[in-house]
Amino acid sequence: MLLLILTGLAWMMQIMSMMKFLINYGIKFSSFVYLTSLMIPFIISIIVPFVTFIATIFIYNKMISENEITVMAASGLSPWQLSKPVIKMALVLTVLHLILSVWIVPSTQAKFYSTQWNLRYGLAHLKLQESAFTKLANGLVVYVDNVSGQDLNQVMLSDMRDEKNQMLIFAERGKLVSTAHGLSIITDNGSLQMSGKNGFTTGTFDSFDMDLNLVDNDSGVAFRVRRISTKDLLKNLISQDNAQRHKRTLVELCTRFINPFMNLILAIVCVLILLKSSLLRRRASFAPAAAVLAMAGIMALYMSMSNMVSSITDVALVAIGVFIVLFGLIGLLIKK
Repeated sequence: MLLLILTGLAWMMQIMSMMKFLINYGIKFSSFVYLTSLMIPFIISIIVPFVTFIATIFIYNKMISENEITVMAASGLSPWQLSKPVIKMALVLTVLHLILSVWIVPSTQAKFYSTQWNLRYGLAHLKLQESAFTKLANGLVVYVDNVSGQDLNQVMLSDMRDEKNQMLIFAERGKLVSTAHGLSIITDNGSLQMSGKNGFTTGTFDSFDMDLNLVDNDSGVAFRVRRISTKDLLKNLISQDNAQRHKRTLVELCTRFINPFMNLILAIVCVLILLKSSLLRRRASFAPAAAVLAMAGIMALYMSMSNMVSSITDVALVAIGVFIVLFGLIGLLIKK
């Protein structure tokens, strides 16, 4: 229930942050909801360790306050036996988190960025009105007499975005084409007027391909490791020659393969502190606060170490450190 509630809240915040995208690009509401829903797996992968910790501290603290833990301990149950339910839950969440991080999140993130790009700069975004001037960007205006799908008739294109290189095109026919760099208009049988630093130029053409260049400066070219499949990420790790991208790839591998085990670590830390303190001193009021501080310290240490990795050896050392902590906590829990 906590996971559903926090995921829903985070999703609503994502919707609010992307509302500008809905207004500026005029996309359909259903497409906008689909786009934002692709972020849900990524949101879950971030919050699930904290949800595990909060659920554990809530349930066990409630059982301690109602003396249930005291009664069960008095009947002969050890801390290890009392902690089995939360360990089983954390194991299930760890496996699900691994599946989510390794396969589902990269797939949905790839769809998210490709869908976002198509809605911004693809054919789905551009809707030209017949017999009307359509402003595509500041200084870029298109007039089309007739539109049939992506085929255009009687096209006028005015590009005044660059004061040093202004262009005016008239053509009998045109066609919208989506490329890797954005939208282009291929025009046939037309005339061209251009003014720039070399003076005024005019002429005719049989075919002219113009890149509309509507893509933002930071779109499409950013290296986003989240949308790369795990298989490709491992392949590119060896051949990666860019130091910054290599580091980001290593950090992403830590996130995908090591971060899920934080479900187990945080759950065991929480139940260990609560159970041990309740058995030493009934209704120890400091235990929840100590558990929260321990969780914050462990997560801060882990995030610092994972963000500082610069080689495969560093990743292996972080993984070894995580498993040493995990087995050490289990040992303390088993020890009476």
